Amino acid sequence: MIQPDDEALKARLTLAEGRVEYAYEDSLGFLTIGIGHLIDRRKGGGLPGPIIDALYAYDVAAKFGELDAAFPWWQQLDDARQRVMAELVFNMGAHGLSQFTKFLAAMQSGDWATAGAELKDSRAYQQEPHRFDALIAAIEAPDAPAVA
Repeated sequence: MIQPDDEALKARLTLAEGRVEYAYEDSLGFLTIGIGHLIDRRKGGGLPGPIIDALYAYDVAAKFGELDAAFPWWQQLDDARQRVMAELVFNMGAHGLSQFTKFLAAMQSGDWATAGAELKDSRAYQQEPHRFDALIAAIEAPDAPAVA
């Protein structure tokens, strides 16, 4: 009896389905990814929880690497403010966050009020005020209960 990790089956399915690292439409027009994994809701597809969790773990590790390379001082921040930096890089990447020069200078120097004000004075804040209000609250009062 073959097992799910059977290399011959994987080779055949990869040949037939392809191995694609982005969402694409299959021959019937349904969104698919990987080796023929249906993700199109219209056809009952999606990603199972363990794959979502593994993807999250991979993404967060990559974003921590971006933070380490671009803003090595971020590791000296307390946990709440590190989470803010991680969320911002997760949202816009290190390159995008690097455009927030006044915010970053305030974070690095521990000027929490200015850091919060600089986030509030951004286009990103205008696009997602509720999300950024929570981030600002975590910067300015990291010991307060999280804003939902």
